[in-house]
Amino acid sequence: MSVSCITETTQYLTFKLGGEIFALDVAKVREILDFTTVTTVPRTPGFMRGVINLRGSVVPVIDMRLKFGMSGTEKTVNTCIVVVEVGLEGETIIVGALADSVQEVIDLEPDQIEPAPKIGTKLRTDFIKGMGKQDNGFIMILDVDRVFSSDELSEVQELSH
Repeated sequence: MSVSCITETTQYLTFKLGGEIFALDVAKVREILDFTTVTTVPRTPGFMRGVINLRGSVVPVIDMRLKFGMSGTEKTVNTCIVVVEVGLEGETIIVGALADSVQEVIDLEPDQIEPAPKIGTKLRTDFIKGMGKQDNGFIMILDVDRVFSSDELSEVQELSH
C-alpha cells in the first residue's frame, strides 16, 4: 500500500517504542490492554513474548521493539498491549503488539504523509505505509498487515488455535 492510496483524513493510534513514535490505522486496532501476565510458549520466534487470555481466546503477544531490532520491552506503568487485527491470506488474525506506551489518536491529512524512505535493498521498509509529519518530527505509519511475514504469522496463528 503506497502513500498515494491514502486519499482521505485517517485516524491513527500513536504509540512509542524507545524514543520513536509509530502509528497504526485505528480501523486495525481492537483494544488497548494494560500489560498483563504473558504465558511464554517454547520454540517460538524471539520477538514473540508468549500468549495472553483475552476473554477466553488465546492471543499471541509480539514485542514490537524486538521485532524492529531494538532491545526488549521493559515493563513500566505505561507498557501496554495494543490488540490489532492482521490480515493473512484472506483471514484475520488477532495479535497483541507490546508497546512502551500509547500516546493518542490523531488525524492525519494525506498531505501530512510522506512516502517511506527507500534505504537500499537490504533493509525492508515495505511495512512502513508512510511518514506522518507532526510538529517538528515524524511518525512512522505502520502497515500492520506487512509488519510480519506470512511465515511468522503462520507460526503465530498456530498458537491461537
